[in-house]
Amino acid sequence: MGSKSNNNAATKSNVATASKPRMVRDGGSSDSITNGGGGGVVRRPRLLRERSSSAPARTRIRNRKRRHLLVEDHYRVDPDNKKLLPGLPINDDDWARDMHDFFNLISLVPVVVLNVLNWNWDILLDPHSKQTMQQAWTGDWFPSFYAITIGYFVADLIWVWLVPSCVKSPGVILQHHIATLLYLTIPYVHPEEGWLMGACLSVEVNTWLLIARRVFNKQGIGPWIINVSCLSIRIKLISILFYVTWIGIRCYIYPKIMTVLWSLWFTQWMKIGMGSFHTHFFPALVLHSVFCCLNFKWSFDLFMSKWRAIRSGEKSKIDKGL
Repeated sequence: MGSKSNNNAATKSNVATASKPRMVRDGGSSDSITNGGGGGVVRRPRLLRERSSSAPARTRIRNRKRRHLLVEDHYRVDPDNKKLLPGLPINDDDWARDMHDFFNLISLVPVVVLNVLNWNWDILLDPHSKQTMQQAWTGDWFPSFYAITIGYFVADLIWVWLVPSCVKSPGVILQHHIATLLYLTIPYVHPEEGWLMGACLSVEVNTWLLIARRVFNKQGIGPWIINVSCLSIRIKLISILFYVTWIGIRCYIYPKIMTVLWSLWFTQWMKIGMGSFHTHFFPALVLHSVFCCLNFKWSFDLFMSKWRAIRSGEKSKIDKGL
């Protein structure tokens, strides 16, 4: 009796085990459920794991591809379609940025003034003059001009490096200042090329006006809003001079310097032999090409931002905002 009951219990256990569904991993995208009774295999879709990231993959890729334009540091720009918005950015009180701005507004004044004193303006302002840019350079104040300029760029480089929060694009500023200091070694080694330094540093007039637009208009008031107050007139004057110097220096003088440098380098290259690039105009040509490309990029970004706004039907608003 005991042996028979044990056999019956084992038989019932085997039947229960055979009838119980068994999970099988098939290595695919689903789990297999095998019925012991020979009923075949039933596949159950495997649940997808949730992403560890808080954003979907497509959103992350789209955000990663969105590039930051330097023009966004000085204008109100729609973050979605990169078009200019009316008015100027409102600048809240920021001690680090404000101190750096005042440092630049004060330090750039002697750089600009000494640069002006080194030129013969009778030649520069004479539309019929046949003399070149090099001949218009007198260099009377060149030692002082060079020393103060080097001091300014070194001090500003250290400031931005130690306090990167004082500017919105510290990486761009640091790279720009390093390239500028390399450029300034050319007139130090070859003082007869001081005209090149003076012509290139004329852009600091535009830099001063760019900073002044932010310092003297923290409220973000549109410069072309009709108003006869002293504040409005000052903002309008700074904006007009800013755009005039932007176009005149960055879009005209810098490319003109490029053509002069190319001609001087080619002439010197032909004299020393076409097998060597070792002329002091060659590094100047390379570095100046970098600055011309930056000016072109910044001008292009500004133009395209305004063009997007015009195409979207906001021309009248943008005209008031710029």
